[in-house]
Amino acid sequence: MPAPRGDKKEAYAVRLLEEIVSKAFRKASSDIHIEPRQNELGLRYRVDGVLYEDQPIQGDIAAALVSRIKVLADLDIAERRMPQDGVLSVRPKGQPEISLRVSTFPSIHGEKVVMRLQLGRTNFGLHELGMNDEEITVMRRLTAQTGGMVVVAGPTGSGKTATLYALLGEIDAVKRNIVTLEDPVEVQLPNITQGQVHPKAGFTFSTGLRAILRQDPDVILVGEIRDAETAKIALQSSLTGHLVLSTIHTDSAADSITRLMDMGSAAHVVASGLSAVIAQRLARRVCMSCATEHKTTAADDKAAGVRFNPGSVLLRARGCPRCNGTGYKGRVGIFEVVEVDDELRSQIKVNPEVVHIKNLLASRGVQTLRYKGLAAALAGWTTLEEVLRIT
Repeated sequence: MPAPRGDKKEAYAVRLLEEIVSKAFRKASSDIHIEPRQNELGLRYRVDGVLYEDQPIQGDIAAALVSRIKVLADLDIAERRMPQDGVLSVRPKGQPEISLRVSTFPSIHGEKVVMRLQLGRTNFGLHELGMNDEEITVMRRLTAQTGGMVVVAGPTGSGKTATLYALLGEIDAVKRNIVTLEDPVEVQLPNITQGQVHPKAGFTFSTGLRAILRQDPDVILVGEIRDAETAKIALQSSLTGHLVLSTIHTDSAADSITRLMDMGSAAHVVASGLSAVIAQRLARRVCMSCATEHKTTAADDKAAGVRFNPGSVLLRARGCPRCNGTGYKGRVGIFEVVEVDDELRSQIKVNPEVVHIKNLLASRGVQTLRYKGLAAALAGWTTLEEVLRIT
């Protein structure tokens, strides 16, 4: 329906924002993309990690809608040339109040807005993330240590922060002083001191990490290793009696190890300070209300790069009203867990090239993300197509 003009445009923008947020809530979306185009306003919703196009809104409503969002997020409505960030709350009719993290970005047709829904969810446990019993045993052994660094690796949106929170849930926060530095704080945890970076004020990961070390910490959570200085301080902290938990944007466990050295950390420091790397992805769960079964074929073998056992059964996503026609509903974690033992430490010190580290892990039978994903598909959690997409 075309947007109104004149004095009614502002009132329409108010209603439109509520409708957009309400739809996102009903779809269980994580993000809303509002995209001004030449003659319309584009809308996309991210559901289970994938963006889906919604019907665009016709007419010149983009400026009024963006202004409404910026007012609620306490942003400068006159500033249209620079990106801005803020937070707002919306209470759609018949739904709870929803907090959203807002980011604006200037484009040739106006300001694009991305809003992330902050639904105040409770913390997940390791089993709820999708870890098996063996992986959980390893995680509990790592979090019981009084030193060392555990890094969670993966692309944006792969669930790294949820894994960090789950690891914190395994630690007695009464007997151990836990301090976090995040961007932003996504879930408030009891008995834990949680800090949030503020780069404009000079409160970065590296400066915050130095301050944390003066707070008598036992466990330090650093939201992300972004630069050489943060990596250096985090690794040194892990060598001086602190358990350090953090994330890094890499594809695999082996890549994470070499990435720390690319940032300037010496090989012997990485080898000595690093306790484990957890590479992960989030796979969409196939909707069990509409999924169909099929026996594996030669084409499946070729696509997966393995030979499935004869008679193996996989599921295919189809789509129904329960899953909004996507064929998927919810997500499950897939993990590659690598503990840094004496053999791997020696490899890092002698020859830290990623190909040699991968060969060593393969010789030890460490299961890759692709292998773990295929196992999840055979177990009926997801589909082969989804595994190939994320790995």
